[in-house]
Amino acid sequence: MDDEVAKRQQPLTEPVTPVTKEPPPRRQGRGWIVALLLVTAGAGAVVWLHPFAPAQQQQQQSGRGGGRFRGGDAGPQPVAVASVTQADVPIVLEALGTVTSLSTVTVRSQVSGQITQIGFTEGQNVKKGDFLAQVDARTLVAQQHQLQGQLERDQALLADAKLDLDRDLKLTSSAITQQAVDLQRATVQSDEGSVVSDQAQLEAVQVNISNSHIVAPADGRIGLRLVDQGNYVTPGDGTGIAIITQMQPISVIFSLPEDSLSQVLEQTHANVQLKAALFDRNDTKQIAEGTLQTIDNQIDPTTGTVKLRALFPNADGALYPNQFVNVHLLVRTLTGVTVVPNAAIQHGAPGTFVYQLNDDNTVSVKTVSLGPGDASVTQLRSGLSPGAKVVVDGVDRLKDGAKVSVPGNTAAAPDTGTGTATQPAASPAGSGTTPPATAAAPPAGSGNTPAASDGQGGGAGAAAGNGTAGQGNAAGGDRQHRHHRKQNGQANGGNSAESQ
Repeated sequence: MDDEVAKRQQPLTEPVTPVTKEPPPRRQGRGWIVALLLVTAGAGAVVWLHPFAPAQQQQQQSGRGGGRFRGGDAGPQPVAVASVTQADVPIVLEALGTVTSLSTVTVRSQVSGQITQIGFTEGQNVKKGDFLAQVDARTLVAQQHQLQGQLERDQALLADAKLDLDRDLKLTSSAITQQAVDLQRATVQSDEGSVVSDQAQLEAVQVNISNSHIVAPADGRIGLRLVDQGNYVTPGDGTGIAIITQMQPISVIFSLPEDSLSQVLEQTHANVQLKAALFDRNDTKQIAEGTLQTIDNQIDPTTGTVKLRALFPNADGALYPNQFVNVHLLVRTLTGVTVVPNAAIQHGAPGTFVYQLNDDNTVSVKTVSLGPGDASVTQLRSGLSPGAKVVVDGVDRLKDGAKVSVPGNTAAAPDTGTGTATQPAASPAGSGTTPPATAAAPPAGSGNTPAASDGQGGGAGAAAGNGTAGQGNAAGGDRQHRHHRKQNGQANGGNSAESQ
């Protein structure tokens, strides 16, 4: 019985024994993993905070920055410069204008009737008094004849009344009374009034007959025909027969801000005739030149502008009414002033400044005071003297005291950042200076730099063959960049191993 009980209890105790003895080894393995991770993290922090890469590796890492953002530590920044000179600066006010004719006349018929004849061609240049159209005037001629007969009859009655009055005045006072004399005198005056009225009616009909023969009321160019022959016209027609527009001379109305009005008034009060030039809609081609004619007598309070009118001969007919143009009004010209190119002017924390080129190929920030200018140059009031060199291209990565290089051809702006500018020679290893992006590859066997890849060799060979930095192809530059990343990875791995 005791043996059977012992056999039954034995299977229950065997599974329990390994459960109580296995946890200590597991905890011991996890502790090693945690310790290893802590050591690795500490070594990485040391490498990050205290880099101790060899000088050759630091040179390669710094040379890697000569790609897209080359400049600064990669060597002198290639720039283009220009001189501060003296020149004449025209002060020009620009505005949008509308071509407006000095005379626009709508030709309408002043009598009612049918148009029997059209005497002009569309687009024809006409003079004042030229025949344009004829309206049927037969009814008016008949009225003229009727009024002429009535006038002659009234003139005869007036003559008879005057004879009666003369006879009454010759008779004695006993033969005719004073009342009869006065009555005859009134009859004569009445007949005189009838004659005058008939003459006025006759003249009105004659005027209508003359208006039936329509002529040009002014000089200009006639537009499209608005009615055709055979149409019945009346004085109340709104469209009229045609429109005559004066083309030569022609004017342009434009607006200037009220702040610019004082400059214009200063010249006009001195009896100076201001010149105005017209440019096309794109403001690229000059199409006419004229003079300022007049200034409006009030400022528009809604826009704060004042209207002006300039007059142009328009001999070639290039200007058309309602055409939009760009007006350049020459106010005055500054003669012999110091000017600086607009490309050299910068704005920042110091205010308005330029980069001046020094004799040692460095640049200095010079604060300047500017005046008016045009599209290319601006008046320089203070800050620099004539003859000083200022940077006009390549200023995006410059700072005060930066080293620059000026190519031989300063007229054309260099293509900065593309690797076409000449770079200085590579500094020796361990000198503490950062070499340019195209520095020579380090010698083999240095222990820190592996053998050059095909891409690096292609880029370095191209740079050595051409004598200028950055002449290698883009693919070589990319492979060189990947080679530096691989090399830096190997160096970081070695540093981590040493830390451990």
